Amino acid sequence: MKLNTPLLSAAVLCASLAAVSPSHAAWPSSIDGQALPSLAPMVEQISPAVVSVSVEGTQVARQNIPEPFRFFFGPNSPQGREQSRPFRGLGSGVIIDAKKGHVITNHHVIDNADKILINLSDGREYEAKLIGSDPATDVAVLKIEADDLTAVTLADSDTLKVGDFTVAIGNPFGLGQTVTSGIVSALSRGLDGDGYQNFIQTDAAINSGNSGGALVNLNGELIGINTAIIAPSGGNVGIGFAIPVNMVQNLTNQILEFGEVRRGVLGIIGGPLNNETAKLFGLDTKHGAYISQVLPDSAAAEAGIEAGDIITSLNGKNIRTFQELRAKIATMGAGATVKLGVFRDGDRKTIKVTLNEAPGENIQASIIHPALEGAKLSSYNEGGIRGVRVSELDERSPAARNGLQSGDVIIGISLLNRGRVPVQELGQLREMLSEYDGAFAATVHRDGSNLMVILR
Repeated sequence: MKLNTPLLSAAVLCASLAAVSPSHAAWPSSIDGQALPSLAPMVEQISPAVVSVSVEGTQVARQNIPEPFRFFFGPNSPQGREQSRPFRGLGSGVIIDAKKGHVITNHHVIDNADKILINLSDGREYEAKLIGSDPATDVAVLKIEADDLTAVTLADSDTLKVGDFTVAIGNPFGLGQTVTSGIVSALSRGLDGDGYQNFIQTDAAINSGNSGGALVNLNGELIGINTAIIAPSGGNVGIGFAIPVNMVQNLTNQILEFGEVRRGVLGIIGGPLNNETAKLFGLDTKHGAYISQVLPDSAAAEAGIEAGDIITSLNGKNIRTFQELRAKIATMGAGATVKLGVFRDGDRKTIKVTLNEAPGENIQASIIHPALEGAKLSSYNEGGIRGVRVSELDERSPAARNGLQSGDVIIGISLLNRGRVPVQELGQLREMLSEYDGAFAATVHRDGSNLMVILR
């Protein structure tokens, strides 16, 4: 919903309000026939799409045992012991699909949660199911079964400019839905260099509990998911960060389709384009991604990208930094074809590249089926064997007690009253078990032979 009210200048507004008699109890709704500007209509429209997220779970903490006291714990005692501690947490979320009940939040909000509750702005509460998450980008997708939901409209975050107005909506400190406003302070920000960071920086007040909430424009369209702050004093200091909605949408589509993020990879090594490098190559801007090396047999090598190239755009949108290019490529998904604007030897050209898939990443198997709890799974396709690999396993977990071992490759499953179905990838396994809670048999490839494992 666009604000149709033209903004009054601060001087006109202050002068006009000063002329209002203090004896008038009612605040004026207009001055000289011109309506006062207000974000209320937009906030009223967008608020039902922003939810509060509360979680409960158990964290495992390791307590070191000093050497002189290990005798009391037995000769085979480890150097430390693990203790399980319950925890509770609060955050925010955004409804992106009203019909299917899909909710976006941050991965760190729901990490290790055993129970996730969604509280709507109208007071309704629902238990949510985790569809999938991506720790590297801090995005998680939840699902609730509810009617009469309101979904947010997505903007194009690539069109944002520094100085654009922003509004943050979330649940800071568990107070309930709270609205703050500001501007886009910077774009393509990174914090510690880990993960795939391409943040929108804003001075709209963001505090603990705002994580996973909405950052919207004045049209009430989602431009980002609030995720982090710099807070030396422990509270808001006007430096908050949000994941651009275009990245969020790419990740969400992959999680919903495959049950995991199939990260795209270009196959280049490089860094930021500084003034010195730009002048050396005759480029009149310092915005871009400088390529120092192209990896052999990579998507970039196959497409003709060369060391010394400077990538200035991705699908027609300017690239500011190497970090921004890396983050956007990684979230577009393996198999996507992109158009890169390249500056080489004084000439500009456009090169099409089909992205390769990054090495498989693990997901917690408990979100697929309770019998798989304790295992981490990844898609597997090597040596003629294709399926889902148990890449990590907690030896005390239900998955281990059911007979799975680290390194097993699940190549097929049999459900009750159904025949055996081959399993070729993680997304397929997830889809087959998404609405199935009973016991099932898994055909497992282990040490060169196949065996059957009953998982219950």
